[in-house]
Amino acid sequence: MLQVEAAVRRRPSRRRIALGLAGGGPLGAFYQIGCLHALSECTQGLDLTDLSGYVGVSSGAIIAAGLANGLSTREIVRLFFAEHSAHAHALTPGLLMRPALQEYAQRALSVPGLAARALQRWTRNPFGQSWAEALAPLTLALPTGVFDNAPFERYLARLLSTGGRSNDFRKLKRVLRIVATDLNTGEEVRFGEKGLDHIPISQAIRASTALPGLYTPVRFEGRTFVDGALLRTVHASLVLEKGADLLISVNPLVAFDASRLQRGAPRADLADEGLSVVLNQTFRALIQSRMKVGMASYRDRYPYVDRLLFEPDRDDEEMFFANIFRYRDRVRLASHAYERTRHDLLAHAAELDPVLARHGVRLLRDRLADPQRTFLSCVASLPRPHPVTRELSRTLDQLADWLDRQHDDRPGAH
Repeated sequence: MLQVEAAVRRRPSRRRIALGLAGGGPLGAFYQIGCLHALSECTQGLDLTDLSGYVGVSSGAIIAAGLANGLSTREIVRLFFAEHSAHAHALTPGLLMRPALQEYAQRALSVPGLAARALQRWTRNPFGQSWAEALAPLTLALPTGVFDNAPFERYLARLLSTGGRSNDFRKLKRVLRIVATDLNTGEEVRFGEKGLDHIPISQAIRASTALPGLYTPVRFEGRTFVDGALLRTVHASLVLEKGADLLISVNPLVAFDASRLQRGAPRADLADEGLSVVLNQTFRALIQSRMKVGMASYRDRYPYVDRLLFEPDRDDEEMFFANIFRYRDRVRLASHAYERTRHDLLAHAAELDPVLARHGVRLLRDRLADPQRTFLSCVASLPRPHPVTRELSRTLDQLADWLDRQHDDRPGAH
């Protein structure tokens, strides 16, 4: 689904284009890769690696940082689709889904003490409280997250420190903002702004992607951070304030319209699908409602800005029922987003032409209408690694992780 909102007022365009990428976990990253690759391939005059500004939240921060560092969408495809690629920094599932073993262990060690507290609390007043109240202290033994994204942060630090890229906000040629949330104050944290631009980009991404419940909170410089999507969806004002004329936003999560559900027999009640689906729909509804409020406010606050918003369709079963833990489905999901984006661009071509023309961008209709052009053809064209090279690369990555852990464990390392 593509929403095109032309500027309320007109002024000569300075051709300053900004990109705002929302979160959505691994699923969101796959959607954004497919969407942005289609946009890059099927337009002329739009270089996604040379925009006026980038803002990313959660998984969107990963893609935004890559583009701001000069990584094309094709190169990002090579990073994410590891088994198809010979890229030196190919991303593997284990980096994103590493169990938070240290967190589990620390919480497990606290169980005896918490159990003693619960027993003591109950014996003081055995008939004046329920079992739930008496056992409340044991909830402190629950882990704060399933996965630990520290290995992913180390991967990003290596990636952004090689090949002419930078892990330093201050050394980038382009504006990059990454948003997280301070868990203890509930305030948004804008990494990349003055006073927070000394934080490594990889560390800012780790903080921004720490989705509560999925990843453990991230601590550094005396503060604790979690996912930046808790407060707002895109935070596009951070780049609009820099004077952008065209804002391109991508939001991978929208509330699902189950009234047109087509999976087998029609089902009108998502509650029948279980707890995970109910929570999924609830989270998506919150994200989308905030997106609508934000986009509406931009109309008044930035009347000279043209805005494009890419989202999945409300009845897109492929995106809604996808399992974010099935990393092997990433080619299918990215391919789906790629095809839907091409379809939306072609369907809105007449409306888009005058808007894009103001910023020196043109749709390539021949590519949009070409049935032979697919995301899979792009993936298939990637050079495949030799088995020996793949094994050597994996061994070197493991060695690098081990060295990083030794450094992290040294006294004063933080």
